Amino acid sequence: MAQRYFLEIAYKGTNYHGWQAQENATLTIQGELNRALGFILRQQSVETVGSGRTDAGVHCKSQYVHFDAAKPIDNISKFIYSLNRCLPADILVKNCLPVHSHANARFSALSRSYEYHITREKDPFSKDLSYQFGYVLDVDTMNAAAALLLQYNDFQAFSKVKTDVKTFRCRIFYAYWEATAKGYVFYIKADRFLRGMVRTIVGSLLEVGLGKQTITDFQHIIESGDRKRAGRAVPPQGLFLCGVEYPAEVWLYNVVNLI
Repeated sequence: MAQRYFLEIAYKGTNYHGWQAQENATLTIQGELNRALGFILRQQSVETVGSGRTDAGVHCKSQYVHFDAAKPIDNISKFIYSLNRCLPADILVKNCLPVHSHANARFSALSRSYEYHITREKDPFSKDLSYQFGYVLDVDTMNAAAALLLQYNDFQAFSKVKTDVKTFRCRIFYAYWEATAKGYVFYIKADRFLRGMVRTIVGSLLEVGLGKQTITDFQHIIESGDRKRAGRAVPPQGLFLCGVEYPAEVWLYNVVNLI
């Protein structure tokens, strides 16, 4: 009897053209997972469904994907070990959890959280894992602007123009900046995100942090719904998907979902 599972994965996205498998030979996270799962499970075809799509170069600390096995997996620990041996070194399977047949890694998710990392100094060891941006930013003013995001639910101004979504509505639970020893980190959590949304929000808030835009300007960008008024999308290498939250009823057993 078929059984559905959620895989918790992490990956460094530098060498990949994003999450979604493509018809050509382009290297993707989903394509590598599908290949490895098919080999380990001895199934001709295994299709994974992710909690969302990440762009080329974006990284992930924790994401869930679901797949259907033709029969229940006898030894989960051995399965995870074998799967990691079959996957490239920059993709990690952290856990494998049985879920109910109706559970969907994308549509069952309650929230997703992201981080965006900025390094102020040139650093050859973090160039693929952060945006090297050598300017001093006004964190307090950026946080005042970021707090406005919680007051709105339409974020068309921060979405890629060519997208097939039916609504631009999202509920943001938190959005704030922290200064670090080497730079800055932006934290944001929402029930859903639009394509390019986080990177464009960050780009717009950088304009505020540099004094090129005011808090009121940022508010007007949100209200306008006009992508042309928002800032540029910052580079992908600083962005990390950090967690996805699900309701308790998706899990087949009593599982504590750590985000």
